[in-house]
Amino acid sequence: MEKKNFQLITDEIISALPKDRRPLLLLHTCCAPCGSYVLKYLSEYFDIDVLYYNPNIFPSEEYAKRLSELEKLCALGNFSGRVQLIEIGYYPERFDEAAKGLENKPEGGARCEKCFRLRLTEAALEAKKRNADWFSTTLSVSPHKNSALLNQIGGELEKEYNIRYLYSDFKKRGGYKKSIELSKKYGLYRQDYCGCEFSIKRKEK
Repeated sequence: MEKKNFQLITDEIISALPKDRRPLLLLHTCCAPCGSYVLKYLSEYFDIDVLYYNPNIFPSEEYAKRLSELEKLCALGNFSGRVQLIEIGYYPERFDEAAKGLENKPEGGARCEKCFRLRLTEAALEAKKRNADWFSTTLSVSPHKNSALLNQIGGELEKEYNIRYLYSDFKKRGGYKKSIELSKKYGLYRQDYCGCEFSIKRKEK
């Protein structure tokens, strides 16, 4: 996989945005802590539809808790542009189907790739449905997520669905550290596992 500086690509995309209107970004968001910095950063340039689509999260109580925290973050209104939350339902069976046969694969491997693609595909489809100009995800703010893989999948979906993908590596320029600081400032719940039942087992080892 070719090594790229995705933050520089983000800079180039932002610098070329139209000056006469704010483009609409459909931003898949995994949780409030990851969304905190990314929303603050991107709302300077975009109006944002925040998509909470995470069928990987287990159990359902955890899904609801993370959704509630994201609702709290969006309601704060501490953003430069319009930020609107979209939640289209909890479908754990979709993740189960995607992960079938990969249950024993290591964290960060083939199962995670399937999970990334599942969520980013829904983001691309939702972006098309809502006539968004761009789509992206907050996932790259985490130091535990493979930004090159996320951007590869995003680029493939960009071509498949003809919807522009905002390449990113939001952990750059202290993004991850800022997300921790903002989570503390806003009193956000910071989970201690990625989301799926397999990551719980990894945490417990």
